[in-house]
Amino acid sequence: MPYQSFEDLEVYKKAREFRIELYKLIKGLPDEERNNLKNQIRRAATSITNNIAEGHGRFHYQENIQFCRQSRGSLSELIDDLNLCLDQKYFSEDSLLKLKAQAFEIIRLLNGYISYLKKRKLEDSR
Repeated sequence: MPYQSFEDLEVYKKAREFRIELYKLIKGLPDEERNNLKNQIRRAATSITNNIAEGHGRFHYQENIQFCRQSRGSLSELIDDLNLCLDQKYFSEDSLLKLKAQAFEIIRLLNGYISYLKKRKLEDSR
């Protein structure tokens, strides 16, 4: 099937799966973290996919790149949030390390997409 929208991007698909897993995770946070950390994780997780979608909708390479960088920043925030959960022993180390591995994979995909966009920008400016 040919490319149709941002929903077809591998990075978006992986980020969406990651967001789903994070939403499951926050349901298990202890009561004292329900308001602060829960909301922080929810906002950052949503930011990843929102920024990929918004950047794609801008139709300008540099804007798309900037929104991808914002997604990457949100992923870094979430890695730190997962480290907080690890430090506080809110969840098993194994489950948190799997989520961190997913986050690093999405960062790798974002970096690849950013490289692709930079290359296309350069080619189109010739």
